Amino acid sequence: MCTVYYGPVINPQSVTDYLALPQCLICVSPQGDIEWLVEDVEYTKLNDVLAQHDCALSDITLVSLQEGEFLIPGFVDTHTHACQVPNLGVGGEMELLQWLDNYTFPTEARFKDVGYAKRAYPDVVRRIVNSGTTTCCYYGSLHLEATKVLASLVHAAGQRAFVGKCNMNWNCPPNYIEPSVKESVDTTLALFKYIEELPKVACGEPLVHPILTPRFAISCTEELLTRLSEIAQKNPKLAIQTHISENKAEVELTKSLFKTNSYAEAYDKFHLLRNNTVLAHGVQLTEDEMVLIAKRGSGVAHCPTSNFYLSSGMARVGMLLDHGVKVGLGTDVSGGYSPSILTEIQHASIASKMLAIQAADNKKCKCNGGYSDPSPLGEEDSHSRSRHGHKHHEYQCDCECDKKQPGRFTNQKLSIAALLYLATLGGAGVCCLQDRIGSFEQNKAFDALLVSVREEDTKNPAVWGYNPGRDLTQGVTAQSADKSLVEWLERFLFCGDDRNIKKVIVQGRTIGGRDYHPVQQIPIGSNGA
Repeated sequence: MCTVYYGPVINPQSVTDYLALPQCLICVSPQGDIEWLVEDVEYTKLNDVLAQHDCALSDITLVSLQEGEFLIPGFVDTHTHACQVPNLGVGGEMELLQWLDNYTFPTEARFKDVGYAKRAYPDVVRRIVNSGTTTCCYYGSLHLEATKVLASLVHAAGQRAFVGKCNMNWNCPPNYIEPSVKESVDTTLALFKYIEELPKVACGEPLVHPILTPRFAISCTEELLTRLSEIAQKNPKLAIQTHISENKAEVELTKSLFKTNSYAEAYDKFHLLRNNTVLAHGVQLTEDEMVLIAKRGSGVAHCPTSNFYLSSGMARVGMLLDHGVKVGLGTDVSGGYSPSILTEIQHASIASKMLAIQAADNKKCKCNGGYSDPSPLGEEDSHSRSRHGHKHHEYQCDCECDKKQPGRFTNQKLSIAALLYLATLGGAGVCCLQDRIGSFEQNKAFDALLVSVREEDTKNPAVWGYNPGRDLTQGVTAQSADKSLVEWLERFLFCGDDRNIKKVIVQGRTIGGRDYHPVQQIPIGSNGA
């Protein structure tokens, strides 16, 4: 039986716009794919539209959203460390390399105990899912059996994910290092086999994928990187994840160890930059490196919370976009102190504003910092009827100073459209899943969040949400409904948390959220299966 959702929908389109659709109808097949979508359906026409698609009310499950509720695509976390969640919020007074040695490596080393992994990882996965992450790129520890437990839990939870075991045989503590290249490679291949044998979902595709995970260049000898490169070249569809240019000291050490002119060159030397490579951070990337990364088709996971917390700096996301680099968001737990992409959205906004302020200090502009309207980029800048919905997009500055800018997004504040894009469709692109997730389109998977800003049931004091007894003073019109939906989105992005996420849906199936109550905990067998 198909499930048909009716009500307000936010649908990302690009870096610069999204559709706000107050009366949208989405039909989801029993396999979890979107069969069809109608963007504007008046309630009085609902039965007629269903009939046009050969759907009778008796043959479907109709989910009508309440006032104050809306659907958005699920969040994509392009970079997180599952084995670091127990370390959340600790060590922020240090910078990256010292933080790794004093806090992170000792925390990860505990996962040598498979029993600990079985106790810890269920809470890790549940927290990340309930935070609204429908797709996640996970780093496990270097331990094979513990990472099998992680992969099994993610699969049982129904989350879409990439799961990798860290490769690290160099410049690591004696109690947390792989003893040989052979063991690193053998355990990696064993994990791949384990993940590939996990059952597929109803649509016939796997939700959990293996991903090659050289931790970062510093932690891998040239021999190990050569072997990992050979694995990658034999498997062109195999995704790769690693870190790049997070911290200045890390960058200098990498260039010194590998005798290269740049961090990106060290990876390119081993053919590890390609279209399905996910590079975390990129804070210190040069423009030459951005050009190389764009040429190879690799993506960057922007992790602003972590970059602030560990004093790494601010990634130049606008410049990356101008160079054609794919960009998504990553929580980078526990460099980042929150498992929620909402936190990344908020800090990505702040980071972009700080970069814009710094640029403005160096170059004064009389046009409101590059905008033709005094409102900040990302507010409800304009409305144009588009495909029966309201399309929200940013203004472009027409003055001479804007024409001298190096690109469209460089040193500009990220708009609401851009922030939403990075958290959804942009992240999907980084994971090479843009044809399956990230927005609502026919034949895409229905990965979604049912969001509520209804004060009576969310109890989130930060959200001044839907409360008609207090705020409603006149009837609802199409214009006011659209305005409310846009405001609900912005309030959710900047003030919301897991209390505002009623359902987390992956491939059409509810797997988390405030209203999700599993019958029993996810089972874990003695062998991690």
